[in-house]
This record gives sequence, C-alpha cells and structure tokens, in this order.
Amino acid sequence: MPTGVALRDAREQLFDAAERILLRDGPNSLTSRAVTTEAGCAKGVLHRHFDDFDAFLAELVRDRIGRIDRQAVALRAAAGSGTVADHLTEALTTVFGTVAVAIVGLVISRDGLRARLRQAGSSGVPVLAEATAMLAGYLSAERELGRIAADADVDTLAPTLIGAGHLLFADREAGPPTTAAVHKVVATVLAGVVG
Repeated sequence: MPTGVALRDAREQLFDAAERILLRDGPNSLTSRAVTTEAGCAKGVLHRHFDDFDAFLAELVRDRIGRIDRQAVALRAAAGSGTVADHLTEALTTVFGTVAVAIVGLVISRDGLRARLRQAGSSGVPVLAEATAMLAGYLSAERELGRIAADADVDTLAPTLIGAGHLLFADREAGPPTTAAVHKVVATVLAGVVG
C-alpha cells in the first residue's frame, strides 16, 4: 500500500516544504526526511525526482534564483517610474522577506551544495550574487535615465545595498524589519547619488 499523498507537482511541493522548514527551523533542520514529512509524502518521492539530497538542494537554490531573475526583469522595467528608493526598498524586501536569508545560510553550511552550485556555474554566494546583479542592472538603468548621478558607482552601490539588506533581515528571531527601516537604509546608501 502506498504511503503519503498523491503529489500534483512533486518538485514544487518538495521545494515549498523545504522552504517552510528553512524559514521555521533553519538550515540545520533541513533533511530529506524532514522535507518529505513536511510535504506529506514517502521519502522515496524525493529520490525519484532527484539523484540525492544535495541534488535536491541545488535545484531548490536554482529555483529560487530563477525567482530573482524574474524579479530583476520587473525591477528593470520599473526604471524611470516611482522613486529609486521605493523600488530598491521593495526589491530588498522581496528578496530577503522570502527564503533568501535561509538559503544563504544553507549554502554556507553545506560544502557539497556549494560544490554542486559552482560546478553548475554559480559564483560568489548564490542568491546574493544574483540579487546584487539585479540591483546593479536596475541602478544602471536609472543612471542611464539621469535619475541617479552619472558618476554613481552602481557596482559598489548594489553590493552595499545587498549587504545592508541581508543584515537587516538576518535576525530570524526578531522578525523582519519594517518597510521604513529598509527605506532608511536605502536612502542612506543612495545619499549623494539620487537627486
């Protein structure tokens, strides 16, 4: 007799289960058994879709990177509208208000996962590297439109914003920062480059 429940989209349900565990319990609690239990399915389901647990985790990270890539398209399309600080505040809140902080902890804590991601072409710290590229692309578009100073160093501003955003959202126990707190950091980093 089969165990667990039928999964409509097993990969996505397993990813969502892993995300819930990461957000609730942190990267040290993420095991194949915990994921399948959270998803309500037999452990074999994970291994039917992935070679091993590190392969599952690598796909989870790549899936979440895909979300950042889609967010980057929308952010770049917003250039020229609204305010630069508002767009960056929303971007940082979207990136770090989800599972990104926990994914970073996961990548840092698992050597095998980092190795797989590097073999697949990831550089730097996955998720943070893509989020930095997203902000740099957006800032470049705003610079081209004249909404930030022509000499603004977007390749320094973007990682500065990512680092500051990561620090704001990193304390899982205190809860996420307010939008006002994120906006204040963004405005401070952009002081002198936004007119």
